[in-house]
Amino acid sequence: MFVVGDVHGHLDELVAALHRGELVDAGGHWTAGDTRLWFLGDFVDRGPDGIGVIDLVMRLGEEAEDAGGKVRALLGNHEILLMGMYLFGDTQVPSDYGVRSFARSWLLNGGQAADLSRLTERHLSWLVDRPVAAVAEDNLLLHSDTTAYLDWGDTLEQVNSEVSAILHARELTDWWDCWHRMTTRYAFRGPDGGDVADQLMTRFGGKRIVHGHSVIADQLGIRSTEVDGPHSYADGKVLAVDGGLFDGGPCLVVPL
Repeated sequence: MFVVGDVHGHLDELVAALHRGELVDAGGHWTAGDTRLWFLGDFVDRGPDGIGVIDLVMRLGEEAEDAGGKVRALLGNHEILLMGMYLFGDTQVPSDYGVRSFARSWLLNGGQAADLSRLTERHLSWLVDRPVAAVAEDNLLLHSDTTAYLDWGDTLEQVNSEVSAILHARELTDWWDCWHRMTTRYAFRGPDGGDVADQLMTRFGGKRIVHGHSVIADQLGIRSTEVDGPHSYADGKVLAVDGGLFDGGPCLVVPL
């Protein structure tokens, strides 16, 4: 099984990395047979072709299925942000902290006009049905290194069902709360990080947490260009796989 972290619109780099990993051919078509591949979200924003990345992942899902493999994807906070921009625009969110809207946050977080203009209802329908967490081969797969998932249910099924219900309902304040929770991070850092990881795995399953969202370079205090692989931490219970592609880091295709 392989996992890929945050791509942020860098389609060419993603195809090249998958090709080096012998998962696709040079044209980006599935060649890995019955292999399993998981994307951990954040396909869009900050880079030139987020919609192209979504289209690739959707197509690879179909091609892998035909070959006996599986390509699956989690929903990231940037997908929620882009969809929120598409649905709600600059409608103000009730807040005690000044003006807040999806439009404002989208612009502040690397929103790309090209992604917004090419986003369709077909993309929305696919995205809102993605899970936000999953267990695969004893790995608890999350987009965000946060404990916010605990607020949505006692099982993965409850968590994914709750988030799906929120996204299908298209109610502004609930969408905003969902996006805001998914932006929190660093829950597994520090001396208690292993215990926090255990808390999530005790509830949801898995023997190791694998996440994107927080750039490895930021956690290590180095440049993204210096990242050369995933980062294991929290007593070996957590693996970070966001190489910081948008910041000059590598597109990590990580075997588990």
